[in-house]
Amino acid sequence: MTTAPSAEDALLAPLTPIDEDQLARLHGRLAEEAARDDVLDVAFRTVDSPVGALLLAATPAGLVRVAYAREDHDRVLADLAARISPRVLRAPRRLDAAARELEEYFAGRRRAFDLSLDLRLAKGFRRDVLGHLPDITYGSTASYATLAAAAGNPRAVRAVGSACATNPLPVIVPCHRVVRSDGALGQYIGGVEAKAALLVLEGARS
Repeated sequence: MTTAPSAEDALLAPLTPIDEDQLARLHGRLAEEAARDDVLDVAFRTVDSPVGALLLAATPAGLVRVAYAREDHDRVLADLAARISPRVLRAPRRLDAAARELEEYFAGRRRAFDLSLDLRLAKGFRRDVLGHLPDITYGSTASYATLAAAAGNPRAVRAVGSACATNPLPVIVPCHRVVRSDGALGQYIGGVEAKAALLVLEGARS
């Protein structure tokens, strides 16, 4: 004889499976409405790359953050919420151009990025250093000392290293092209392996 399910069994019964496509559509609609109503201050998405998953984040002014997985994407998003605005939302379409240019770069079809950038996360001398990084052309490198001189303070080699280590837009703003005077790679926000991989991709290292 079968028995009717108890109230406890009913409560513990599996919930109706979530329709992932519908959830994605609802999320996309939310992102579109947030942008339309001007309540989306930071849009983000993640993309796969040969150097791991990259978090991309943008404000209406431009791309504001690129983060490696080793930086902890959740922590990076929390930092963006604290430093820019708590109105942070996954909105992949807002970052289609950045994702496409990165894909082209990693495929060897792009040597320079054509994106609007928001450099508000870098201040003072660090911002000055970031402004000189695009002068190091694809396939070449420069020393920390050379970059310090270009930024107007030849003795600020350590400060240049700090600026590169805190670069909010790695890959896009190419701090991976800055190496030690003895030719050693030096440190990198994405890890030494990622730095080496980018230089090999660009032909600056064999």
